[in-house]
Amino acid sequence: MRAAAFRFRIYLIILASVFLAGSVGFIVIEGLSPLDAAYFLIVTIATVGYGDIHPVTPEGRALAIFVIIAGVGSFIAVAADGIEMMIVQREERVRGRKVAMIIGVFFAEAGVHLLRTCRKAVIDIDAVRNDLLVKSDWDAARFSTAKAHLSSHKFPVDIHRVDLPALKHFLGARRSFFIQLLQHPALFEHEDFTDLITAVFHLEEELIARDDFSTLPESDYAHLSSDLLRVFGHLVLRWLDHMGHLQEHYPYLFSLAVRTNPFDPDASPVITG
Repeated sequence: MRAAAFRFRIYLIILASVFLAGSVGFIVIEGLSPLDAAYFLIVTIATVGYGDIHPVTPEGRALAIFVIIAGVGSFIAVAADGIEMMIVQREERVRGRKVAMIIGVFFAEAGVHLLRTCRKAVIDIDAVRNDLLVKSDWDAARFSTAKAHLSSHKFPVDIHRVDLPALKHFLGARRSFFIQLLQHPALFEHEDFTDLITAVFHLEEELIARDDFSTLPESDYAHLSSDLLRVFGHLVLRWLDHMGHLQEHYPYLFSLAVRTNPFDPDASPVITG
């Protein structure tokens, strides 16, 4: 997409330069009016060629040759790249919707539960709760502000607050689901979400590798804490992206997601008023 956009801009600059230079040239050399010069250039570059206006001087014919070679070529290139950009944009929108659906499935199947689990381990969650209690009146700027605050916040965690055997069972039961997500071609270009799934998958591997959590030394708990914190760091930012997407495209899903916010201690799907 970026390459097509860059080519489009280059060819558009060339086409505009040819049009400007040609217009001035035909006005000066052929004595055409600005309107006639522009008209002649347009019908020539568009390969229409009505023939009602044509150059009569050798210099004018030479300029016409230049306009035909440079102008027609750049015009075709602009049209081709413009069509390519529209096709690519449409494909990106379709791919974006597919990725958003996959991310929605992830949060429904595992993400929200992981957020609740990680929330228990975060010691100072109240310090950033305002950036986690998503409201129906949030706009794109508010989501961006929340992500900026959370990205820069250092989250102290106490992994002893987490039921590690239960987390191990939960992640192990969804091992095939995580592998399928990593293999999904639509996610290859979504590096942030791929990093999240990789972090979750690594945490699951670390937990499965341990049989008895009651005998682990504090150094190993510290290692697991860093793995859990890595998951939470990726997870909370992708969750905010997901919430923003729901608000923009699926208000009814956003309403339920707000009412079941994993960071809201009073969250309830029941509408009381």
